Amino acid sequence: MVRVLMHGCCGAMGRVITGLAADREDLKIVAGVDRNTDDSLGYPVFQSLEACDVEVDAIIDFTAAPAVDHLLDYCAEKKVPVVLCSTGLSDAQMAKVSESAKKVAVLRSANMSLGINLLMKLVKDAAATLADAGFDIEIVEKHHNRKLDAPSGTALALADSINEAMEDRYHYTYDRSTRHEKRDPKEIGISAVRGGSIVGEHDVIFAGQDEVVTISHTAYSRAIFGKGALEAAKFLAGRPAGLYNMADVIEAGN
Repeated sequence: MVRVLMHGCCGAMGRVITGLAADREDLKIVAGVDRNTDDSLGYPVFQSLEACDVEVDAIIDFTAAPAVDHLLDYCAEKKVPVVLCSTGLSDAQMAKVSESAKKVAVLRSANMSLGINLLMKLVKDAAATLADAGFDIEIVEKHHNRKLDAPSGTALALADSINEAMEDRYHYTYDRSTRHEKRDPKEIGISAVRGGSIVGEHDVIFAGQDEVVTISHTAYSRAIFGKGALEAAKFLAGRPAGLYNMADVIEAGN
């Protein structure tokens, strides 16, 4: 059985993952770390990683970007694999992720959903056909009003997937309010909507002359991200140092 520490256990996703893990026999959350404490989660909760005295095989992180640096340092020192789900990381933090992966197994994904990871493949294939045919590319993402980062990490990952297929010939545009000029054919527009309790919606729009192709993904529950995180933790436990992603988890399950 894989023993997991839930980093950010008292947050919304931490609680979702805790509930999902309770129904599994191959994995168990044995401890949590959070600034808050909650005796109802069914495992001990510590206010810092250093205070945790429970042995674990992997850590799942669903906190916020400011907490990631210390977490990576801890995991690299203790050689504890980590599934890094926090979004909004800076370029410096992404570089730290890569450096940490030289010392310990790190799984980093902009989105833990199986459907989103399939969507990344689909938009890459679509771009290879449609972009050179003159289709403009736009990404619209929608999330709840409590989400801190914009655009979402998933929207950026989708844009990166498209750009990779196009040999990095495109640049990203986030705001056109100060521009009074024709759209650049080599731009990918990325728009963010924040409101209500939207779990997550992503539309990738390929707009051509007289036709539009839209590839969409809608998340109806945070459970899809929690399930992916648990599968990732199971996959990562015992792995050698390296940088992994959800595509590795999906491939291992096939």
